Amino acid sequence: MTYTRAIGLAANKVIRLIVRFLALSKINPNVLTFLGLVINIVAAAFLAVGNFRIAGAVIIFAGLFDMVDGRVARATNQVTRFGGFFDSVLDRYSDLALLVGLLVYYGTINRPSYVVLTAIVMTASVMISYTRTRAENIIPTCKVGFLERPERIVLLIIGALFDRMAPVLWTIAVLGNLTVIHRMIFTYQESKHLENAQLRAIPTNRVK
Repeated sequence: MTYTRAIGLAANKVIRLIVRFLALSKINPNVLTFLGLVINIVAAAFLAVGNFRIAGAVIIFAGLFDMVDGRVARATNQVTRFGGFFDSVLDRYSDLALLVGLLVYYGTINRPSYVVLTAIVMTASVMISYTRTRAENIIPTCKVGFLERPERIVLLIIGALFDRMAPVLWTIAVLGNLTVIHRMIFTYQESKHLENAQLRAIPTNRVK
């Protein structure tokens, strides 16, 4: 067994124990989702004052709530349509809160170029989510693209813990917008396929 495999199994065991404890406590999964947002806002406050390493540790702690809320919902038979919607909305607020923290920091130290860069990252983060949601109104699924939310959060954690936030922001800005473009192209191709299939399914009227 590899070290990474062993670490993964150990971490999964810890998460299962946490989920079991929370399930026994009968806490509402939506409360866990909300607590995750609150903790991310705390992380954003640390980012805003330049305490990046502490912020990184707090983001990791917030991620724990993000990992367990859905599992607790399933373990306690509290899976609802609203729960999924609520989780998605608060995830967006969490993402934006962290980036607002960076905006405040770069504005405070008078780095306008990085304020603009962070704003571009914010736009990409919102558009990645929006393009998938909008696309799935016209095609069955649109999960293409590299930079989903977990990848973005991991990159922010790395940037915070190792004080390398600038290259992380550049990475998210480039790959994030490439993900949006990829989803646009994919949706165009899939929608054309569906439209062509519908046209083939319509019988032509014969002229008598």
